[in-house]
Amino acid sequence: MQSFQLEEYLSRGTDRIIKGILKASLSNPGESAFMMQYSKAAKEARELRREAEARGEHIPPFLIASITSQCNLHCKGCYARANESCGEFERNGQLDKEQWGDIFSQAEELGIGFILLAGGEPLVRRDVVETAARHKRILFPVFTNGTLMDQDYVKLFSGHRNLIPVFSMEGNQQRTDDRRGAGVYHTLLGTMECMREKGILFGTSITVTKENLDEVTSDEFTCRLAGAGCKAVVYVEYVPADPKTQGLAPDEEDRIRMEQRLMKLREKKQAMLYISFPGDEKASGGCLAAGRGFFHINADGGAEPCPFSPFSDTSLKETRLREALKSRLFVKLRDGELLTGEHSGGCVLFGQEKAVRALVSESERDA
Repeated sequence: MQSFQLEEYLSRGTDRIIKGILKASLSNPGESAFMMQYSKAAKEARELRREAEARGEHIPPFLIASITSQCNLHCKGCYARANESCGEFERNGQLDKEQWGDIFSQAEELGIGFILLAGGEPLVRRDVVETAARHKRILFPVFTNGTLMDQDYVKLFSGHRNLIPVFSMEGNQQRTDDRRGAGVYHTLLGTMECMREKGILFGTSITVTKENLDEVTSDEFTCRLAGAGCKAVVYVEYVPADPKTQGLAPDEEDRIRMEQRLMKLREKKQAMLYISFPGDEKASGGCLAAGRGFFHINADGGAEPCPFSPFSDTSLKETRLREALKSRLFVKLRDGELLTGEHSGGCVLFGQEKAVRALVSESERDA
């Protein structure tokens, strides 16, 4: 897929997401009013990316920012803990709120309209979340376990509609508490009820495995989420950070079944937005990491292809966002066949760790 086609594909995708959020917020005047304003900013961001494309420079519409390495939960099979990018305490040397604010400003200037805030648990960094809130021309889905949502945060999300909480769960109470800890499911239900009462648009993020795929894509489960006030569901394929859990990862048959289920849900429940990740990579010409559609910034400022491929040859402490997109590692990945070649599905870079490490070594030798 050529770059212009890729840009068009990505822009159509962002348009669908914005229209989906607008449709999901029709019953919420405050959210609808903000989304109407944001849709104008998104069109201007799209034009900035198109102008860059015409100059031979590809700017992705999405960015993933892991704003902290600290998390208050110990979820089973957590990829971030497995690769030691997450722990109980925050490491020294992580980006401060001013540095993150500068990155958000650079992203806005480039035409990046969506920045996913992750961690660790992003709500431990209230200073960075408050900084993000001031960047109204960027939509910030905040992927959180929901256990730290106090009244001050409720006020922050209510007053800044560009922050959209996305609560992580695994399905029913037994599955969620088994992976995330006893009592987490009921805490999430209470947090969702608070969001619904305050008229705050929110979504859920579900890690999909062979064990829960049928449940979490069922009419019964999605109806319960809709009844709780949820307006968007993000399905993330399980990445087996622990080789012993390889059997939980969806295979190609599972992915086809999930996409079929999501198509039916989109037809029947149009007031809900359904997104799958990594999704249909054939339609996008391959994996969208390393700046094709997004890239990841870790808590220390390292520019990485993807959260599931935590390798970097460039630091945002020393490099501007535009230059980071041209890092040796990213260019080698985009110019090679790792991202666009045939593979067995799922997260291609996670499955090609040795090859990515080799490219990192090449980049270091070329420096």
